[in-house]
This record gives sequence, C-alpha cells and structure tokens, in this order.
Amino acid sequence: MSASNSATGRVAWLALPGAGYLLLVFALPLAILLATSFQAEQGGFSLKGYTDFFSDGYNARVVWNTLKTALTVTGLCLLIGYPVGFAMARASLPVQGLMFLALILPLSVGVIVKSFAWTILLRSNGMVNQLLMALGLADEPVKLLFNERGLVIAAVHVFLPFMVLPIFTVARQIDSRMKEAAATLGAGPVHAFLRVTWPLSLPGVVTGCAFVFSMAVSMYVIPSLLVGDRYQTLPALMARAYLFMRDRQAGSTMAVVLLLIAVVIVVGNTVLTRRLQARGRTSGDAA
Repeated sequence: MSASNSATGRVAWLALPGAGYLLLVFALPLAILLATSFQAEQGGFSLKGYTDFFSDGYNARVVWNTLKTALTVTGLCLLIGYPVGFAMARASLPVQGLMFLALILPLSVGVIVKSFAWTILLRSNGMVNQLLMALGLADEPVKLLFNERGLVIAAVHVFLPFMVLPIFTVARQIDSRMKEAAATLGAGPVHAFLRVTWPLSLPGVVTGCAFVFSMAVSMYVIPSLLVGDRYQTLPALMARAYLFMRDRQAGSTMAVVLLLIAVVIVVGNTVLTRRLQARGRTSGDAA
C-alpha cells in the first residue's frame, strides 16, 4: 500500500507544472475578473454592475440574441456534423484521409480571413446569391449581410469541424454489427438508430455541442465583420464597455454573465445526457 501511495505521489508531482500553469493563466484572471465585477468605483464591494445590467431591457435583448445565435449555430452544426462524422468513421482509409484534409485544412486559415471571405460570398452580387437565383430559389438577391442569417452561415462554417471530430471519434468505436444485431431482433432502421446508435454516440454529441456552443456564445470577430452594430451580441457589448466606455466593472460583469451562460448550458447538457444514457441502459436491461 505504501509503494502504491508513493507512486501516486510521484505522478501528482509530475502534474504540478501543468496545474500551476492553468492556475496562473486561467484561474487567476477569472478570479480577478470576478472581483472587478463586484468592485465599486471608489473601492469596496458593490452590486451596481449587476443591478445596472439586469435592469436594462436592452441588455436582456442582447443576451437573447447571443443565446439564440449560439443555439442555432450549435443545432445546425449537429445536424450537418452528425452524418458527416459517421460517414468519416465508416469510409475507407483513402476517402477518410481526403475527408480529414477537407475538414482540417480550413482550420489553418484565421477566423478574420474566413469572415472577410464570407462578406464577399454573401453580398448581393456574391456567389451565394448568384447560385440561389440560378437555381430558381430566389428572384432577386437575398440580403445575407448585416443580419443574423449571414452570421449563422459563417459561424457554422467556422465551428463545424469542432462538432464533426468528437462525433467521428465516438462513431469509429461503435461496432457496426450492433445495428445488424438490432435488425435481426426485429428493430427497424429508425428504432435501431434511436435505441442503439444515438445512445452510443451521445458522448461525442455532448462534447461537440459543448465545444461549438462555448465558442459560438463568445464569438466576437465574426459578428463584428459580418453584422456590425445592427445585431448586438454580448461579446460585442462587452468589448464596447472595455474599449470605448472604459467601464471595467460593466465589462467584467458582462464577462461573468457570459461565462455563467456557457457553464450552465454545458453542464446542463452533460447532466441531461447522463440521465438519458442511464435511462437507455435501464430500458435495455429490462428488455
């Protein structure tokens, strides 16, 4: 027992540099941010930043815009990324390599470059509108810039790899014969998907949704370039408080609210998924 404890202690010492780095780079700035949000102008403790923020109806609309956009982007990334992740997992090695290349290569391009590219594609005489009119889906150019639609299109393109990769990692571990076994027991394709494939893929889905939502809810560059001030989100409002109004308490308050939104959604999603997985295992054992 003593030898085991000694080995555990040595491993813990090896983790100390990494833990110290995370404490210095992440935990300490967050603690300073939290303290600043409660700091009064003349020093001391104050809730003025939070009372001012939550008493303003405009801020509530901005929070709703932020949540709506992040949830829409996450849902579309899941809708597109789920079949892509499974297609990659089931593809042959050459095809899988090409799909990986198509998925990973855009990550080498900066978000600013991608956003500027989308401003060219989404403008009135851009490629997207030309394609829509050529296919007969629109009689005239559709306004896709400086509104939520263009923002969602660009954000889905930027964040889609972060949904596909976790789903692919889990999908490649799912035995394809389980679906065949469910079919031999009388399960149809839909029933087999809902009772076999979907529960087994939930860890990848949860991880992908957590990644995409946490990035979508805090994105600043994409809305700034594609929407500007016409569609305000919480990160843009926070940047204005810091950079233009020089109000550190208001900016820190918005940052804390944004962090709490991301944490609540991600933790709630994880808890719900665990309950669904436990219910699925219980139903399977009963069957």
